Amino acid sequence: GGVGPAAGSWRAAGGVGDVHRMPDFTRLILFLFCLTALVESRKPKRRRWTGQLEMAKPSHLFKKNLDVTKIHKGKPQPLLRVEDHDFSMRPAFGGPAIPVGVDVQVESLDSISEVDMDFTMTLYLRHYWKDERLAFPSTSNKSMTFDGRLVKKIWVPDVFFVHSKRSFTHDTTTDNIMLRVYPDGHVLYSMRITVTAMCNMDFSHFPLDSQTCSLELESYAYTDEDLMLYWKNGDESLRTDEKVSLSQFLIQEFHTTSRLAFYSSTGWYNRLYINFTLRRHIFFFLLQTYFPATLMVMLSWVSFWIDRRAVPARVSLGITTVLTMSTIITGVNASMPRVSYIKAVDIYLWVSFVFVFLSVLEYAAVNYLTTVQERKERKLREKARRCPHAFPCMCGMLHSRTMMLDGSYSESEANSLAGYPRSHILTEEERQDKIVVHLALSSESNSSRKKGLLKGHMGLRIFQNTHAIDKYSRLIFPASYIFFNLIYWSVFS
Repeated sequence: GGVGPAAGSWRAAGGVGDVHRMPDFTRLILFLFCLTALVESRKPKRRRWTGQLEMAKPSHLFKKNLDVTKIHKGKPQPLLRVEDHDFSMRPAFGGPAIPVGVDVQVESLDSISEVDMDFTMTLYLRHYWKDERLAFPSTSNKSMTFDGRLVKKIWVPDVFFVHSKRSFTHDTTTDNIMLRVYPDGHVLYSMRITVTAMCNMDFSHFPLDSQTCSLELESYAYTDEDLMLYWKNGDESLRTDEKVSLSQFLIQEFHTTSRLAFYSSTGWYNRLYINFTLRRHIFFFLLQTYFPATLMVMLSWVSFWIDRRAVPARVSLGITTVLTMSTIITGVNASMPRVSYIKAVDIYLWVSFVFVFLSVLEYAAVNYLTTVQERKERKLREKARRCPHAFPCMCGMLHSRTMMLDGSYSESEANSLAGYPRSHILTEEERQDKIVVHLALSSESNSSRKKGLLKGHMGLRIFQNTHAIDKYSRLIFPASYIFFNLIYWSVFS
């Protein structure tokens, strides 16, 4: 009976605890249910695809309309159906020749090389033709422009430069190639090229020359029956930049021509020519070649005013001028091609060299004749001492202060050598001996004159008087060189 009440009180207490625990569990379940419902409400509702994109309704906060062209509508359809055609064949294959117009804009004329006989030019080369396979329907686009990637997929003219040594298409920052296609199928194909081509030069008038060079364009594979290459606008198809210039040349003119070229194995081809004429500036060569050569020739004439007994001075001056002329000739030929004909500058330099060399030979002749004359005088002096009665006419003439026989020597000339050693000053006895010698030579001249050999006598007087050779050289050499210059500049200028 005692246990019953205790057990009853325990059950009552347990029942009260369950009643207090149930609301907490219910709250947890309700909280999880509410959280799940909130997450589901945040997810976008799936709608059935109807084939059209629903346009967002414009908000009243933004008045700007959306750009419809930026809405992705799937893969765009290409306007140029390149994959639908075979572009390995030319347009209108099997029909008449396709006309391809060409125009060129010269950007720069970089260099002219006389040694290699070539020139380097940078230009914009443009081709114009029509390919109906590239036509596309369009109401708004006047043309479409592409870079060089499309060129590899379509047909383009195979134009190359005849007689070119090196050429390349510029590729900084990308390939300098532009392709523009019009709705009717007309195509403009432009590229920027630097080409080094051969130029046959004639140096017979160098450096007073003018050179005409040509850059030739031609189709490599297609003859005139398949491709007709022509200048698009005639002479106006060639344009040049106003800043095109060269340091050594004056660009006189640019012009275009065209003709047919024949190859025995393949046939006739259309060939286009870019012709330009260059005239060389002469001022550089006047300073570097002509003036130094002229000064060396004039310097060689100084030896005619130096006393013939000053052997070291005259010999060193002659050798110096000869070696300088050799150096000038070598320097000019080093910068020129080894041609087998004579150039205008060679004529001038070699004639100048001959004048310098003749001045050295002139002194060699004077020195030799002086030695011969002194030898004869020595023999006559010895003969006069052994036979004093052979010259009885000298008695009244030995005391004369000035005696000039045949224009050779006098007392003033014999005593005017202040710059020479004392041994060279003539004594009274030596002057008398010289007078004896010149009287003997004068007697020989009188005998030859009596024989009627007047011309030979004048030549004998010149050779007997070595001063006369220098005197005549002072006039003959400058006069001859001036006459040569008049003829040279009148012929080559």
